[in-house]
Amino acid sequence: MLVELAVSDLGVIGELSLVLGPGMTALTGETGAGKTLVVTAIELLVGGRADAGMVRPGADEARVGGRFLDRAGREVVLERVVPAQGRSRAYVDGRLAPVSALTDVGARLVDLHGQRTHESLLFPATQRAALDRFGAVDLEGLVRARSQLADVESALRAVGGDAEERAHLVDLLRFELAELDRAGLDDPGEEAALEAEEELLADASAHREAAVGAHAALTGDGQAVDAVGQAVSSLAGRAPFGELEGRLRGLAAELAEAAGDLRRAAEGIEEDPARLEVVRARRQLLRQLCRRYQAATLADLIAVQRRSEARLEELDDLDRRAAELERIRDEARRRVAVAAARVAGARRGAAPRLASAVEAHLRPLALPRAVVDIEVGGADPADDVCFLLAANPGEPALALSKVASGGELSRAMLALRLALGGAEAETLVFDEVDAGIGGEAALAVGRSLSALAGGAQVLVVTHLPQVAAYADAQVAVSKADQGGRTVASARLLHGDERVVEVSRMLSGHPQSDAAHGHAVELLSVAADHRRSRATAAAADGGR
Repeated sequence: MLVELAVSDLGVIGELSLVLGPGMTALTGETGAGKTLVVTAIELLVGGRADAGMVRPGADEARVGGRFLDRAGREVVLERVVPAQGRSRAYVDGRLAPVSALTDVGARLVDLHGQRTHESLLFPATQRAALDRFGAVDLEGLVRARSQLADVESALRAVGGDAEERAHLVDLLRFELAELDRAGLDDPGEEAALEAEEELLADASAHREAAVGAHAALTGDGQAVDAVGQAVSSLAGRAPFGELEGRLRGLAAELAEAAGDLRRAAEGIEEDPARLEVVRARRQLLRQLCRRYQAATLADLIAVQRRSEARLEELDDLDRRAAELERIRDEARRRVAVAAARVAGARRGAAPRLASAVEAHLRPLALPRAVVDIEVGGADPADDVCFLLAANPGEPALALSKVASGGELSRAMLALRLALGGAEAETLVFDEVDAGIGGEAALAVGRSLSALAGGAQVLVVTHLPQVAAYADAQVAVSKADQGGRTVASARLLHGDERVVEVSRMLSGHPQSDAAHGHAVELLSVAADHRRSRATAAAADGGR
């Protein structure tokens, strides 16, 4: 519910502050007084389009603030600032926010009728929800079935997708493992061993000559072994050189051992071109496999092989699980189809009943021969819901979003709200609802708005005294010349002030005795209607 509205420098409004209550409030005043600007201010609060032309001439910015109470009793404060230059700013509970935040919050707080950009019932999703609400369409079964199907499909994705995807992955893994198995990858150190063997075989003759030469250098006449032996003989038995003698004897033994190793190494080196080719081919194969499987080393390649083996085993085990999940998925799809068909049937059954109910409410609202049609299309669950209206005989039924007359659209929305038994939003704002009507139709509009106010706060901009009389409260909007400038103001009327304002609306002469008497009678009849409404509501609540 909109509790308080504050507006400054918006159009002809200089400063305006309104404290509003529950029930129905009528905004009245002369043409051009600024009544619609109040609606514009509320539209800005719920994310409506801002324009620098809205700013009062000479002012730096227009500012609109609204304090709301939601159904849970929580206070929500919305604010919109429209500068004369630059982009508008939005605030939610005192914090700077994007304009979209006003739209999101405002959608549950306010529904504007007559301002097409914020006419929630013009949107297909809202129309579908309205039909479901009227027909008491049970969506829980469909929601539950879809949730179960989503869970099963998620589980299937976790085990490798559907059977076709899983089979493709199994084939790929088996191909890769066959290739790696043929390669015989057993020893992570094989590459290093092959590298050493290739180096030996690639220069075998030179290696052998080098070993022979080194052996000769150690063992030939006058070479290292003989020289060290002579040094040992020279020092033998001489105490001062005991330590050095020991070291030389160790050196002699090492040289003899090294000479033997060199001889054996030279004898063991043979040229083997065939073996060299095998070693090079093996190393090339290992390098190709490492590149193909993105492995930096042979150890990494062996790790890839082990992981693929484990994944293949896992997929083989999952086949049985996947088959069971696919069976469950098929059953879940069947349940979704059954639930969707049930919802579609309920929607198609409720559509003509809602259309008839809306038509019945339209008849006293100066649309006695209007035709309402509700199309329900699309595959089950028939989500494509569209409300159509032919306001007059011979006219084609058009989607509500294409109805040209603002007055007809507002009355259609009023009738729809009555048929639905209320609204989701806490505050309903009606503009143009009385356009082009009068007499008994005006009284019917007033009674209808009053009835709607039993379940929501209703604000209505009206020129008709018959409508204003049925309001629980009335706000008079007027304009005056102040310092050579036109300034609009608004104030809540009390007691006889309402009689004077209704008299003005009836005759244009607020002091007219005849108009005064008629105003008193009109307000009295409306008050009796409101009391009857309250009594009936209390009785319904007690049952």
